[in-house]
This record gives sequence, C-alpha cells and structure tokens, in this order.
Amino acid sequence: MTNLSEYIPPSIWEWETKNGGEFEKVNRPISGKTHDETLPLGKHPLQLYSLATPNGVKVTICLEELLSEGHLGAEYDAWLIRINGMQFSSGFTEINPNSKIPAMVDHSTKKPTRVFESGAILLYLAEKFNTLIPKDFSQKAECLSWLFWQMGSAPYLGGGFGHFYKYAPKKFEYPINRYTMEVKRQLDVLDKHLEYNKFICGPNYTIADIAIWAWYGQLALGRLYDASEFLNVDSYKNVIEWANKIDSRPAVKRGLMVNKVNGDLKQQLHERHHSLDFETGTQDKI
Repeated sequence: MTNLSEYIPPSIWEWETKNGGEFEKVNRPISGKTHDETLPLGKHPLQLYSLATPNGVKVTICLEELLSEGHLGAEYDAWLIRINGMQFSSGFTEINPNSKIPAMVDHSTKKPTRVFESGAILLYLAEKFNTLIPKDFSQKAECLSWLFWQMGSAPYLGGGFGHFYKYAPKKFEYPINRYTMEVKRQLDVLDKHLEYNKFICGPNYTIADIAIWAWYGQLALGRLYDASEFLNVDSYKNVIEWANKIDSRPAVKRGLMVNKVNGDLKQQLHERHHSLDFETGTQDKI
C-alpha cells in the first residue's frame, strides 16, 4: 500500500463520471429513474426484486425460513435486479426511490404495500407472520437493537472496508486501516456477546441473526472480500461457531441461492417462483 497524497477539497464538489472503481458506470449523485421499464409480476402475493448480495440474502433466507415453518402465505416470486442500471428503472424506483436492492411488494394487502431497506423487510415479515421475533416486549427490544446495530454497521463493512480493500481502483493505507479497525471492533463486539449467547438474542434464532449473519457470518466464513486472513477472522471463535451453526440451516442454504449470479451454476437460482425450482432449476440460466 502507498501513502495517501493530500487532497484539498474544492469550494463546490462536482461529479466526474470517470471517477474509477468497479461501479463507476452506475454510481451517480442524483436519484430517480433513468428509463421506463415495468417490473415483472408473478402469481404469489409477495414479490421480491433483489440480488444475492448480503442485504439481498437477508430477505430470501427469511422467506425460506418462514416457508420451512409452514407459513404458506410466505410463498414468493424473486426477480433478479442486476446492479447494472436495472435499479434505476421506473418500475423499481417506484417501489424503492433509493434505487437499492432488496425491495418487496406485498399484494395481499388491500392496497399493495411496498417495503424497502432489508431491515425493514425483515421486520415486516416477522410481524406479518408473528415469528422470528420475540413476543416479550423487552426481548423484542433487544432483537431490534441488534437488528439496527447491523443496519448501522454494514456501511463500515461494505461501503467502507469492502470498498477500499477490495473494489477501489487503488489501495491506500489510511482508509483501509480506518475501516479495518472498525470492522475488527465490531467482530469483537459480536464475539464477546456470543460467548454467552447461543444466538444473537439468546436461545432463539431471530431476524437479528439473519441480518447479522448475512454480513458478519459470511465474512467469518471467508465469503466476503477475500479478507479472512487479513482480518484474522479465525481468532473470533464464538463468531465462527455461530456462523457455522446458521450456515448449516437448510433454509439458509436455499436463501443463498436465490437471485445469485456468480460462482457454481448449480448453486444459482436467478429467479425463484416455486419451491421445486431448487430441484429443477429455472430457464433463466440457459
């Protein structure tokens, strides 16, 4: 890594389209649609529009957990939204003006209900089906505290550490050190908490586990940013044990496949419309 040369900000910042980085073609400082395109609509009440990023798999794992518990109303269609400009279509910005995946529409309500932000979708589903969230008021507060802890910490892990360590066009010591320090602090928070707790909120698996595992569990298992050795994740023994415990759940394995577009083709399900899709695959791979 090289030292970061001094940068003097201008009086007024102006956007340069060629700012480098893997996502320069879709990053922009304004919101709203870039083109008109109607979103597809399946037969189930729950319509999910997503991609198998850590935020995306939170929702597909949750839906598969609900179905495994026998909640037939949680049947869903999952449509692939690639981060190549699809998120700026008129159809998608209508259900998420922030143009980020995942976004969901519940057509079982009198007026279709849109829900965006992964944490909001998890909470919506948990309350709709009265599961994966504690019923006791104090325990529910604990669950929500950890859920929002994850929502607040993800920008450090993804947008901060992940960006500068993995995706930035050049490596600079200061931002990598800054975000590495914070990610390791958060791993330490989790490790100390899990020393005395089977799951995030005690003995029971909740949406807090789903949300945190999607980021920090996968990081501990070596699936994010090729950074396991750099972060010395093996030193967080309690996090590793918890991450493996959740990784072994059948619903988690299914949820990880939905809207996935990289890696082993046998582990990808670009779209999901029926539980049998996991056995037969879908035509979208051809």
